[in-house]
Amino acid sequence: MFTKQRHVFVYNKTKETFLAFRVTVADSILGRLVGLLGRRSLQPDSGVWIVPANAVHTIGMMFSFDLVLIDKDFKVVGLRELVRPFRVTMPNRKAESVLELPAHSIFRSRTKIGDQMLIERYEAKKPIQAEILETPEKEPVAVGPRPPMPIPPQSTGAAPSRSRFAETKTR
Repeated sequence: MFTKQRHVFVYNKTKETFLAFRVTVADSILGRLVGLLGRRSLQPDSGVWIVPANAVHTIGMMFSFDLVLIDKDFKVVGLRELVRPFRVTMPNRKAESVLELPAHSIFRSRTKIGDQMLIERYEAKKPIQAEILETPEKEPVAVGPRPPMPIPPQSTGAAPSRSRFAETKTR
């Protein structure tokens, strides 16, 4: 029933600025209904992406925020700065989704109507795993990261010796 929240980042390709790094995707009925309700504020680099939506309400909200309305091609078709609590925004026919971002995000990123947005999921790279290849003799051979180099055995002298560098140093 409960799924792990998905996060994306939002980048303005036109202005080459980031709007937010950790935006929660609200694409379920419950996620779209809740949006930012129940929160007291937004972290500076966070937000909520409501898909599909072309308007929002702020009834029950406790803080102001910025709205970026985006069409199906991720172009900005509407902007609303500092949307205050207990308001209802007018629907935008061209908008397919809405980004709810911290106050002043639009100003800081210099976002304008017509800018091209890039919204992508950030995934950390997975560690390299060894692959098994077949040789003509049908012996499996591990290919991947090299194993650590073996440590040479210590000399069997009576007293532990100093490093060779210390022995060659002149005083």
